[in-house]
Amino acid sequence: MKILTKWLRAYLPEIPADDHKLAEDLTLRGIAVDGVYDLGAGNGSYFEMDVTTNRVDAMNHYGVAREAATIYGLPLPTVQYALPAARPNATPVRVSIEAKDACGRYSARILREIKIAPSRDWFAGAEVVTYFDLLEQKKISNAVDASNYAWLSIGQPTHAFDFDKVEGGIVVRRAKAGEKLKTLDGIERTLDAEDLVIADEVKALALAGVMGGWDSMITPETRNVLVESAWFEPMAVRRTARRHGLHTDASHRYERGADFSAARTGSDLVVSILLASGGWIDGNIVDESVPAFAEKTAERKPVALRLSEVHRILGATVDEAGITAEIVETVLAALGCKLVRDEEWVTNFAQYAVEQGDNNPQTVEGAKPCWQVTLPSWRLDVEREIDLIEEIARVYGYNRFQNTLPAFRGGVRPLPWAEGEAAVRWTLRAAGFHEAISITFCSAADAKLTAPQPGQVVPLGNPLSEEAGVMRPSLVPGMLAMVAGNLHRDVSDVRLFELGTVFSGATEKNGAVEKVDERPALAFGAAGNLPQQGALHAGRALDFFDVKGIVEQVVGRFQARSIYFDRFPAEDGITPEWLHPYRAARIAVEGTTVGWFGQLHPREAATRKLKDTVLVGEIYLDRLYALPLRKPASRDLSRFQPVRRDFSLVLDESVAWEKVDETLAALALPELVDWRVREVFRDKKSSSKEYSLLLGTTFQAADRTLREEELNRFQELVVAAVGKAGARLRG
Repeated sequence: MKILTKWLRAYLPEIPADDHKLAEDLTLRGIAVDGVYDLGAGNGSYFEMDVTTNRVDAMNHYGVAREAATIYGLPLPTVQYALPAARPNATPVRVSIEAKDACGRYSARILREIKIAPSRDWFAGAEVVTYFDLLEQKKISNAVDASNYAWLSIGQPTHAFDFDKVEGGIVVRRAKAGEKLKTLDGIERTLDAEDLVIADEVKALALAGVMGGWDSMITPETRNVLVESAWFEPMAVRRTARRHGLHTDASHRYERGADFSAARTGSDLVVSILLASGGWIDGNIVDESVPAFAEKTAERKPVALRLSEVHRILGATVDEAGITAEIVETVLAALGCKLVRDEEWVTNFAQYAVEQGDNNPQTVEGAKPCWQVTLPSWRLDVEREIDLIEEIARVYGYNRFQNTLPAFRGGVRPLPWAEGEAAVRWTLRAAGFHEAISITFCSAADAKLTAPQPGQVVPLGNPLSEEAGVMRPSLVPGMLAMVAGNLHRDVSDVRLFELGTVFSGATEKNGAVEKVDERPALAFGAAGNLPQQGALHAGRALDFFDVKGIVEQVVGRFQARSIYFDRFPAEDGITPEWLHPYRAARIAVEGTTVGWFGQLHPREAATRKLKDTVLVGEIYLDRLYALPLRKPASRDLSRFQPVRRDFSLVLDESVAWEKVDETLAALALPELVDWRVREVFRDKKSSSKEYSLLLGTTFQAADRTLREEELNRFQELVVAAVGKAGARLRG
């Protein structure tokens, strides 16, 4: 956003710093100025500012002026606009707030015989035309410009209706399902039953806090105007704006929590500008409010602040005097807080200290003073004692605290799964994968698609967008976004993995999440070719079995009696929807599902505009971490000669190698150090239901050279063992 220093100095003509120094001081206090641009002689500069979403109070010139006044200890004049007396009105406009859960305050004022004309600089210090030209803000008419001037000046969104097109009174309500409204952008919108609207007694007039309606907009023929200034619940505005794909200056502020107390001031400002071109006020302002919202904003209970806690949290300063009670009172008062010394708290603290056996007078002195701090209505981000301490530190200057290391007692304790996580990470890196990090949020649609257990998604209370509206139940959405981002930018070979946390929760009947569980997980994605093998051989395309081998390496780092892969018929609906039903596999360890992998479902590939074959998978690491890691084992190499013996076997087609392998392992013969399949073949001599297998064995002793009679005995044991498995020697 742009802030004019000329406008700031209209509020604070005694700022003792040039524009560049002012920008530096604001930035050091958390109100970041990204750039300072000179506007020529007499016009000062404009600041390109990056104000964080929690500081909606500083998204206007008066709010930034308040910060400057606090920094330099200057008195900030109260914003007041003198209005002519209103003419009596026997029938004032009716205002009804039906949606009391979404509208906290609504004020309406009627102006008669208004002349709609171009804006002009109507008094010194409120130079609409001059400021708008410097800001490159489009000028439309005095009515529209007045509303724009109000949010640029004091941050209060307002709106003006053509009162002659309002039928009856004003009603703030939810829309009727299927109700139509043509907004100021010329688009006719079908409203949802959850949309918050400003309506008259017949029809909807505007999307509350977002955009006005076409049929009640101000035109050159307008003579009677209704000026609206209100406070809407942030989530109600956010949901309406997102539902209709709108983001306006008004919604930007309402979504972040506007000033509950500024509605009347905003109305006065707009009325002052309009009356400068003629007209009169018809009746007194109608100002309706909902007590429940007033208690949460402008009438919050005071917060206790202890000077001892300020010193404990912030530590020592470079100034010898440190942060004194006078500094605390000066800073917080300048920010709009009201402080009252709380001697009763100190007395109660002293009594408690004595009860605990602490008779040291310094204990009580250390608790002095304590204040009850009434919070300003425009700072909804300040709620607790620690928030006030942060404000004190911010204004005092972080650069004025001593550089000290935090106190630490005890030893460093690694997380229980740290060793397992390191093993997984190094295994994937060795396989040619690169570690990546994605955001911990995803869309509701992606959550529904990838959640291992449906119905346990954790929605955010105040999401930034629909694309990041829930806590991710799976790492797959983020992985697909990263793989797609690479492929769409001509990175042909992609191999990524992410180690992160996934979230699930039990939802109560009222929709609230009772408990949120966090679990570690691993996701990986790959596309393109394997690394090139040699200068003359191009790398081949990565396939399902390459990924299966990598998964085996990862899972094989943990000790388990049983590790296997299987798949299910597509019609069973067991395979996750994001995987190809015929090119996917389940990973099972000790009979428990620990993950899935395979080719991305063609439907999802088309949705993400992916033409390449993408292989993706997810492993539930909390189940793997429950197993111990395999520890490398070593043994001394024998100095004695190994002896190799091969056996040509005939087996029935129903006998798998696994059975032979298990039978030989059951021998537990120390001298049998290796056995493997040398060859599998079929010939005319064998039955069509049989096959031949060449079994290779290696015998070796650790302490002696094997004699012929020993080898003959070992061979007999091997033949007997494979015979039990259903194999016989080939004749």
